[in-house]
Amino acid sequence: MKEQAFPPEDPVAGLTVFLVDDDEAIRNSLSRALQKRDYRVETFASAADFLISFDGKTPGCLILDYGMPGMNGLELQTYLTSAGHDLPIIFITGHGGVPESVQAIKAGALDFLEKPFRQSVLIERIETAFALVADHQAARAGSERLRAKFDRLTSREIEIVRHMVSNPSETSSKEVGARLGISPRTVDHHRARILEKLQIRSVAELISMAQHFLARD
Repeated sequence: MKEQAFPPEDPVAGLTVFLVDDDEAIRNSLSRALQKRDYRVETFASAADFLISFDGKTPGCLILDYGMPGMNGLELQTYLTSAGHDLPIIFITGHGGVPESVQAIKAGALDFLEKPFRQSVLIERIETAFALVADHQAARAGSERLRAKFDRLTSREIEIVRHMVSNPSETSSKEVGARLGISPRTVDHHRARILEKLQIRSVAELISMAQHFLARD
């Protein structure tokens, strides 16, 4: 069963610490300690319980016990990765050794902490995880803003942009028009509209921006 504990106010921008450990005492003690530091915490007794609840949309990090009955921590990590979830993972364990820790880190885990560990170390790892999440959110928001701008372009304008990106030495209106079979004056009109819609001032900015957009497209 999923156990939830939310502080009255959440100063950590809605980020959640997901704690998965089959040891009830550890779940309770860690949950209390993290709540005292104003973290939003959701606890689970097994990987299966976590997967039933997790929708992949709630940002945060996962504190994950390695040695659990049923699906163990490494198996859950593998499942989340294969499902495309980029949830930062901090392993905690009383049973794992060097091979397991190496495997977890190679698979993208932030750390592999052996019990007992200092809470200050765990807090530091959580903050690192939240910083990564914030970076991903900022990058995603930037990509969405960029796509929204390019979505305003017409099919002809996109065609002109693609030509300029593919042929950066042929960006004059005459050169673009000759390649696309339209007049230089028409290219001038489209170019002005493109710069206006993308809120930029030069062809150099356009090519740089378009390269980032097309790389994500």
